[in-house]
Amino acid sequence: MKKRTLVFGDIHGGLRALQQLFERAKITTNDRLIFLGDYVDGWSESAATIQFLIEIAEKQECIFIKGNHDAWCEHFLRTNESLNEWLFNGGTATVESYDNTNIEKIKHLNFFERMKDYYIDEENGLFIHAGFSSMHGPSKETYATNYSWDRTLWEMALALDDRIEKDSVFYPKRLKLFSEIYIGHTPTVNYKIDVPMHKANVWNIDTGAAFMGKISCLDIVTKEFWQSDVVRNLYPNERGRNSYNVKLKE
Repeated sequence: MKKRTLVFGDIHGGLRALQQLFERAKITTNDRLIFLGDYVDGWSESAATIQFLIEIAEKQECIFIKGNHDAWCEHFLRTNESLNEWLFNGGTATVESYDNTNIEKIKHLNFFERMKDYYIDEENGLFIHAGFSSMHGPSKETYATNYSWDRTLWEMALALDDRIEKDSVFYPKRLKLFSEIYIGHTPTVNYKIDVPMHKANVWNIDTGAAFMGKISCLDIVTKEFWQSDVVRNLYPNERGRNSYNVKLKE
């Protein structure tokens, strides 16, 4: 069976949707799986999602990129401190998921600690949660938080005139550094699009699972993609990150 490399967008605790996606993409242990981060915060199964990913990685090649929500969760697991900004942005659901399980937190902390800030494959493709700002690439990034927070890379790709060729002096230098760039972090549903977006050589795989969207994965060679149902429909008594924002404001 031919080995595929599949890249996954943001999950945000939606384990039911992730398992559904595994079935729809007919994932086997022969596939290499690259996850772009934000595994937690939103739906009620963050702890179970991390446990699922740990077990999957024992069976096949997996690469896990760290997202901004994962950095918050890692801090919580290490210190037991719940930052208000994190709770406001879906962390409450994650805390509750750990309170309602017997999972050994130290194993999950070790999992978060092993995550990569970014990954460059054999074809010079970059996989990163958000972006980078250095004109010399992520390895020269001054601010490490940009790996999981930067939106300027995606905004630059969106603003690029389609008539500008890659060999033009007007083509952004950051985009020239890699054959392709795969990101999450900025939901495509912000643009009223519910499938992976492609602009210049950047692919955005975050299709809004934390809110009213789906979890997506894409074959980096064929560009075929698969999606779960709308995650909210799989958790009918929940509202994802929105519900916890309201709870904290009250």
